[in-house]
Parts: sequence; structure tokens; C-alpha cells
Amino acid sequence: MSKNGIKNIRNVAIVGPYSSGKTTLLESILFVTNAITRKGNIKDGNTVSDSSAEARDRSMSVELSVASTKYQEIDFTFLDCPGSVEFTQETYNALVGAGTVIIVCEPVIEKVLTLAPLFKFLDDWEIPHLVFINKIDRSSYGYMEIIQALKQVSSRPLIPQQYPIHQNDQCLGYIDLVTEQAYHYHSNSPADQVPFPEDLAEAEHAARQEMLETLADYDDHLLEELIEEIEPPQSEILKDLKQELSADLIVPVFFGMAEHDYGVRPLLDALVKEAPSPEITAERRGLKTDGTGDTIVQVLKTYFTSQGGRLSLVRVWQGELTDGMTLNGERTGGMYHLMGQQQQPINRASVGSIVALGRLEVAKTGDTLTNSTKSISPLPQADKLSPVYALAITPENRKDEVKLSSALGKLLDEDPSLHWEQHGDTREVILWGQGEVHLQVTLDRLRRKYSLPMSTHLPQVPYKETIRRSTNSHGRYKHQSGGHGAFGDVYLDIKPLSRGEGFQFHQTIVGGVVPKQYIPGVETGVREYLKNGPLGFPVVDVDVTLTDGSHHSVDSSEQAFKQAARIAMNDGMLQCNPVLLEPVLSITISVPTEFTSKALQLITGRRGQILGYESVSDWKNWDKVMGYLPQAEMHNFIIELRSLTLGVGFFDWKYDHLQEVPDKLANNILTVAESNGKK
Repeated sequence: MSKNGIKNIRNVAIVGPYSSGKTTLLESILFVTNAITRKGNIKDGNTVSDSSAEARDRSMSVELSVASTKYQEIDFTFLDCPGSVEFTQETYNALVGAGTVIIVCEPVIEKVLTLAPLFKFLDDWEIPHLVFINKIDRSSYGYMEIIQALKQVSSRPLIPQQYPIHQNDQCLGYIDLVTEQAYHYHSNSPADQVPFPEDLAEAEHAARQEMLETLADYDDHLLEELIEEIEPPQSEILKDLKQELSADLIVPVFFGMAEHDYGVRPLLDALVKEAPSPEITAERRGLKTDGTGDTIVQVLKTYFTSQGGRLSLVRVWQGELTDGMTLNGERTGGMYHLMGQQQQPINRASVGSIVALGRLEVAKTGDTLTNSTKSISPLPQADKLSPVYALAITPENRKDEVKLSSALGKLLDEDPSLHWEQHGDTREVILWGQGEVHLQVTLDRLRRKYSLPMSTHLPQVPYKETIRRSTNSHGRYKHQSGGHGAFGDVYLDIKPLSRGEGFQFHQTIVGGVVPKQYIPGVETGVREYLKNGPLGFPVVDVDVTLTDGSHHSVDSSEQAFKQAARIAMNDGMLQCNPVLLEPVLSITISVPTEFTSKALQLITGRRGQILGYESVSDWKNWDKVMGYLPQAEMHNFIIELRSLTLGVGFFDWKYDHLQEVPDKLANNILTVAESNGKK
């Protein structure tokens, strides 16, 4: 495709917190651009983007949705990203391929902080973005108050490009700060130009002057004009807005009421005039846009559809993509534009296009694909979020267990923020994700897509046990029946080891009282016993030494010595003062500074230990808190953390060590284990 063709493409992601109105905004955009003839709404479950059963059930976006339209000769692809914090991975994966991002928010100062992680991600990745303040008619705050609050969560300067016209607490329209023309909203039609409201002249001038002065920070010529009090031409202002937005130096701000289509057309006009075309974004990634390079695409999302099987949503970064092209050794089987769940077949796509490819069985979300036979450097991809919430799952039908791993593999391809494991100690299948709703959506998909209804329960804590004192123990196994009998006789020294040393086995046999060929049987017997110690849990940090014994020339065998060792361990371990151990996690919590004290209390209130806290070096007004947390206290930790921090707090964790369970709590655990048949 020619450069002009590439310049007529825009791919735009729509992001924002849950209930901010992202899906409503997209529905309005599709309606005013004639891509749809009738707007759907979330309540009725008939919007283009929230078309999956899981989204309709919850009246919220639960996965990335794609829609295309045309406006003023520009081909737009919109990526509607989930707003719930539990589906953040889905959003971040999509943003990596976006040319421009619209951050949708409500005009509520108390909710502005929920935008902080989005601004941080976009600023770190240098992705051009603008703000659309939705539901402006419901604001109880002044417009510039909202702008000032938004500035606190952005490292880039915010530039309002509109000023509201209010009457009797109603927003009637806006003043365009570039043209200084005033407009009133009208249902089902573009806003009408009206005489400039002189009562707003002072406030409008101050807002416009702030916009120009911010732009002048990046344009010496504009700065000279302002100093000399020369009115800059509109063309120069628009040029600066486009240049600075494309370089992710500024964040323009717009507003409206998406439910009524108010403010949507000016937003689209800004995307046409100011948003960067695809070659600008690609060139910043070091890629060619002149058509001479190999084809390079990146997978933004993987779908498994009931009609067409596996689909890979890709962003074309370099070259031209054609149907049937071989990428990373796989031949594509179909190429489509997506409109929600509808697929429109196409034959080719150019730089900047976002399309779906069929039958790429190996490609994963985030992968870089190319038709080149040469090795290329992979494009950067969003970091994978740590799982923070878990459920143990069991198929309701035991016969379905063989199908479960395959179905879970497909779900993980669709959603990389999921993780599953079969725990080595508890033997449970544990599903990990980003929260309760996230896992419930996943379980719904298992049931609907793969006919695998699941039973769930809280995962068992993988407790261990160890000993506090040493002992000597004797074990003799003697069995006589017809023919050869069985005989094994051992003496064991059992002693505790320091935490984390595991299990050690030694032997100090002298004079062959236990023949060498039987010693492995002794170690096997000891190891088998340690799988289920006197408290009913695996035993760790124990040293066992075979010191003496006896054998029978005919009746002894390795199996007999294994049984003798088990007897010695069973008798001896009861004398060693066994103690229950619990796994402890090392956690790092990230929260806004105003919530740091609550994060500290959350750790200590769950038997945790605080190691310290400090400011996040590259994130203004954010702290990270380091500590230890018993795994038994982790299950709903993320739920409470989000509740205390407006949903923005998060944490990373890893297993660190085992520690003794307090006696009172240990007694409760052992009582429950005994009642469940654990011991």
C-alpha cells in the first residue's frame, strides 16, 4: 500500500475503569459513522463489543473486542479493552499494538486515582493518548478542577482542547479552544455553531492560553509569538498538537456524553487531524514503512471461536500481510476484519492494520511473526502479571479429567494472565488468575466452550512438618510364612536440620551387619515414611543415619529392610516433638502513597511481617511495601487490597521459606485435618 494509504489508517484503543462508559462510547462512534444503524446498550446485552455470553451475563467487558468503521476517509479500527482491573492483562496486551489510546473517565475527582496504572503504562511505553471525560452532564465539579485532578496521575502535561458551556447546571455544548468557536449539542446530529458566550470569555481565554503555553514548551516559534503577543494561526496550533501528541509529549482532553452522542464527533475529528498515522508509530519502533522490508506482525490476542476455531488478532508493523502467507513456519488460513464476533474476509492488510488470522496453532499472544527466513528481534510485549487469586477445580464428571488439561491450555492461550498447576503435595488442580470475577469467567468458558462444568473449593495450604529434637529408634520387621520368611532389623539416629536443608540420609554401618545391597531399601523406607509424617503432612529438614542392624542370611531382603525402616521412623518420629510448618511468601505491594499505611496494616493483620517500604522511583506518589505473608492468609488478600485502594493496589509474590505455625492455630489445623481424614 502507498504511503497515502497508510496515512488513512488509524488503530485506536479505548480504555478506562469499569463503568466509565467505554463500550457506550464505541457504540456511539459506530453509530455516528454509520457502521451500525442502531445503537445497542449494555443493559440489553446487544452492543457490538460485549457480544460474548460471559460479558452479557455481567454487563461488562471481559475480553478485548474489535470494531472497524470509516470516518472522513480514514479507516478506523477500535480496540475496546476491558475496564475491570481483573482483566488488565488483556488491556495491556492490546495497548502494545495501538497507535493512539482514548482514556475514558467519569468527571468524579474521587475516581481519578483509578486511572493511575493506565497513565503509567502508556507513559512508560510512550503510546500517544488523549482523555475523553464522559458523562460530563453528571459532574458536580468544575471542569478545571477535574483537569487539575487528572494532572496528578499523568507524567505528561494535560491540554484541554474544549471548554464547556453550562446553563442551569446543564452542559449545553463546548467552545473549541483551537478555533474559539462555540457549539451547542443536538440529538441525532452534529453540534450547531452558536455565538460565542461572552460570559465565558475570561475563563475560555485562560484555558486557551494554558494550552498554547504548554505547546510552546516544545515549539520555539510559537513561544516567540506568545511573547510578542502575536495570535498564532490555527494551522500552526493543529500542527503542534499533532506533532506533540504523536511524540507522546502531551495529553489532549475532550469531554462529552457518549450515551447521547454528544462530543463524539469532535473526538473523531481530533483523531483524524491529530492522531499519528501508523508509519509514525512503526518508525519509532525502528521498523520500515516504505514497503521494502519483510512482513512483521505481532499477536495482540488469541481467540477460540465456535465457528472458525483459533483466531490470532495481529497488528501489522512492517510490510504487507496477505492471506495464505507463511509466518514463522505456519501458513495462515483466512484473514479477517472483526466487527465484534462478526468476521469479514479480506485478502491483504498494510502497516497499521489490525486483523485476525486463522489457523496459527503455534503463535502465542505477544509473539512476533514474520515471513522472513532470517532471524529477527522480537518486538517488546507487555509483562505477564503475577497471579494473585486461586481456586482448586475438579470436573463434576470424573470422566472429564482427561479433557481438562487440553481445555485449560486453550484458555491460557486466550488469556495469558491465567495459570494452572497440579500441586505436587496436595494433588489438587489449582487455577490461578487476577481475581474472583476473572476465575468465574474462566469457569463459565470451561462450561460453555468445552462442556466442562467444574466444582471448586479453596486450595489446600501445602503445610509441611519437621522435628524439634533428636532420638534413636529401632525397627525390626519379621514375618514368617510357608517357605522363606522376611527379616530386617535397623537402628536409626533421627535429628532435625536447619530450615531449608531438606532431607539427608547417611549410614555408618561397620562389619556388614546390614549388607550393602539392603541399605538402599532402608533409605527408600525412610523417604516413603516422610511423605506423611506423624502430623499427617510431608516431613522436611530431617537427617536420618543408619547406625546398626542385623540380617538373616536367608530371610533378609531389600523389601524387608524398607519395612523395618518405616517401623523405626514411625516409632522414632513421635519422640522428636514434631511441629507444623507453613509456607511463607515474599510479597511486594504497590499502592498510592495515601494508602501505604493501610497496606502496612493489611500485612500485619494477616500474621505478616513488614520488611520495609519505599517510594517507587519512577512513579510519583506511589510506594512499594515489602514483607512476608503466610500463604494461608493469601486467598482473598487481593480482594481486600483492592477494596482499600480504589482497586489500584497490586502485588507480586514468590515462595520464600517455611516457618512454624503458632501452636493455637496449628491445633486448629490439625483438628480439621483429622476430621477430614488427613491423618
